[in-house]
Amino acid sequence: MKHIYTSIDIGSDTIKLVVCELYKNKLNLLAASSVKSKGIKKGLITDVEEASISIRQAFNEIEDMLGIHIKQVIASIPSYFAEFTMVKGETRLLGETVVGEDVINVLENAIQSKLNPNKEMVTILPIDFSIDNQGGIKEPKGLNGTLLGARAIMVTTPKKNVYSVISLLEEIGVEVVDISLNSIGDAYAFKNKENSDLVGAIVNIGAETTSVSLYNKGIIVKNSVIGLGGKSIDNDLAYMYKIDMKDAVRMKEKFALAYKKYASPNEGYEVLNTSGEKVVIKQLEASEIVMSRIEEILTLARKEISILAEKPIEYIIVTGGVSSSSSFDYIVSEILGKNAIVGNVKVVGIRNNKYSSVVGNIVYFIHKQKLKGQDFTMISNNDMEALSSSKRNVINISNDTMLGKVFGYFFGE
Repeated sequence: MKHIYTSIDIGSDTIKLVVCELYKNKLNLLAASSVKSKGIKKGLITDVEEASISIRQAFNEIEDMLGIHIKQVIASIPSYFAEFTMVKGETRLLGETVVGEDVINVLENAIQSKLNPNKEMVTILPIDFSIDNQGGIKEPKGLNGTLLGARAIMVTTPKKNVYSVISLLEEIGVEVVDISLNSIGDAYAFKNKENSDLVGAIVNIGAETTSVSLYNKGIIVKNSVIGLGGKSIDNDLAYMYKIDMKDAVRMKEKFALAYKKYASPNEGYEVLNTSGEKVVIKQLEASEIVMSRIEEILTLARKEISILAEKPIEYIIVTGGVSSSSSFDYIVSEILGKNAIVGNVKVVGIRNNKYSSVVGNIVYFIHKQKLKGQDFTMISNNDMEALSSSKRNVINISNDTMLGKVFGYFFGE
C-alpha cells in the first residue's frame, strides 16, 4: 500500500498545501501549493466564503498536478490560547507484550478527567513510557510486562479554533483526519538527534503574527504569540515610499536585505508610487527599514523566550517565510545570540521556510501512526492507481537533509 499524506496550513497571507509519500522510510514530496489567502486575519477565519475560495484554489492546483481528488487532510489550527498540560496514566497490558492498542489505552487514561469542557484536545505528546515502573522508555511496543505507564503533554485550544477550520474544510468536501499546531509541525520539521534532548525555542515569523514556542526534549511545553509579522515590513515599505502593497512585498522578497551592512548604497529599485511618479529606491535605504522591523520582532521574541523559559535555552531556531530573506542569519545571530540559527527546509522545490510547519505536521502524523501501530493512507486504491500511472515530479527528501534525519531517527532500522 502506498502511504500518501496531505497537510494544509491556513495562514493569513497564504494557504500552504502539500502532498507527500512515505516510501521505504523516506518522505517524498509529490506536490506543493501556496496561494494567497482571503478571509483570514491573524490565522483566524473572518470571512467563510472568501476563505473557502482560497482553500479550494489550493486544492485545485494540487489536484491538477497529481490528477487525483484530495479527500482527506491533516489541518493546522490556530494556536491562540493553546494550553499545554502535563498528564500521567497507566493501563494493564492486553497481553504479555506492549502493542499499539496498549499505547492508545494508556494515553486515553492519561487524559481522563483532565479535559476542560470549553476546550478541545488537539493532540497528546508522549514524553516517555514506563513498564512495571521501569521508566524512561521512548518506544514501548514489543516489550514485556504487565503495567504500562505514560507521561505526556496534553495540548488543548478553544473549541472555536478547531471547529472553524474543520467545518470550513468539510464544506468544500475535505475530511480532516487529524489536527495539529504549526508549533508542533515546526518541532518535527527541525528535530534531529542533536536537539532532541535539549531545551530550546522555535520562532516562526508568520504574516501577521509571530509564534514563540518553547520545547523540552523535542516536546512543546509553552507557546506565545506576538502581534507582528512579515506584513508589518510590507506596511513599512508601502508607507515610507508611498507605493502599492504588491510592490512593497516584491521589494522585500527580491531586493532588500535583512541586514543592512551588506546592502548596496548605489543599487536601485525602480517603481511607480501611488501618485504615478517613478521613484528609485536604494537598496541600503530599503534594507534599513526591513532590518528595523525584523530587529523589533526578534527582540520581542527574545523577551518572550526569557519569560517562557525556566531553564537555560540551548538552541533557538527561526523559521517562517521572512526567514528566507537574504542575510537574515546575520541579524538572527546579532539579536538572539550564537546558539540561534535560521531553520532550513532542504527540500528541492520548497526551500522557503513558510512550508516548515505544514511538512513537519506530516512527519508528526506518521510518527503517531508508528507509535500506535497503525497503518494509514489518505487516498483510495483507485486514486493510488491513477497516481502511479500519472507523470509526476517526485522529489526525494534525502538522508542528508534535516527532514531526512528526522525520518532516520523515527523510522531507521
